[in-house]
Amino acid sequence: MTINFMSNIHHAIFQPIRSWAEHSNGNWNILVGSGFVLLVVGAILTYVFHRKMGPSDERTMGISLRTAYIMLCVFILCDIIFPKEYMWQIFLLFKYSFVFFAAAIYLAIRYKKEFF
Repeated sequence: MTINFMSNIHHAIFQPIRSWAEHSNGNWNILVGSGFVLLVVGAILTYVFHRKMGPSDERTMGISLRTAYIMLCVFILCDIIFPKEYMWQIFLLFKYSFVFFAAAIYLAIRYKKEFF
């Protein structure tokens, strides 16, 4: 029963994205381009906030470990949610984008909390 329920949810959420992306090459390129832009921006933000923490010591080690834990949790959550039957390359791109953005958001919150 739950497998059928989850299948219906995946079909309702991701089928419109699939049909839109497969409608034309332009739509497919928009999806790939936006995913790539999100990935690059998330990675840059994560790198910038990680560099702003300063050199590695007892305080920053805890923040780094918590950031890695949040990244792992978001990765597993996206792995559960995103379909694996179709467009898995695109969803893998968005999965990594969400992972980097989650890390950047956590690091921005910690930076604001400690330095301002």
